[in-house]
Amino acid sequence: MNTNWEAFTTAEPALAKTVEERFATHTHHVLATLRKDGSPRTTGLEVRFLNGELWLGMMPDSLKALDLRRDPRFALQANPGSGTGMGGGDVRISGRAIEVEDRETRRRYAEEVEPTEPFHLFRTELTEVVRTCVEDGTYLVLQVWKPGEPVRTLKRA
Repeated sequence: MNTNWEAFTTAEPALAKTVEERFATHTHHVLATLRKDGSPRTTGLEVRFLNGELWLGMMPDSLKALDLRRDPRFALQANPGSGTGMGGGDVRISGRAIEVEDRETRRRYAEEVEPTEPFHLFRTELTEVVRTCVEDGTYLVLQVWKPGEPVRTLKRA
């Protein structure tokens, strides 16, 4: 089962807010895609949360865009920043990236974001959102969300 960002924010508003805040802290994040041979590729990427969607915009014919055209599965990790603080925790999103060809959708995105033309645009379907943080300086806490399920919280000492 896949879902978009708006469905996630409706189902789990507190976690969604934390995730968006973590991504807003820095401009560049890490995207993992799959190469032709199935091996992983990680690259930097800017993301946008607009109109109920998590958007991935890319330069024309970038390797990550070509990877996603071939195999839409991705993992996205918020930039942890410098040091070991990671205020808000470590945040990862997994899913499928669907390339957007619709002119009107691309036009609306371009009006908001003003990307360099031409560009690839992908909307995302989420399969998992994970937040990892330290609580009370003692517990490692994982919050795991999957479509159609409530957030599972796991604590480890």
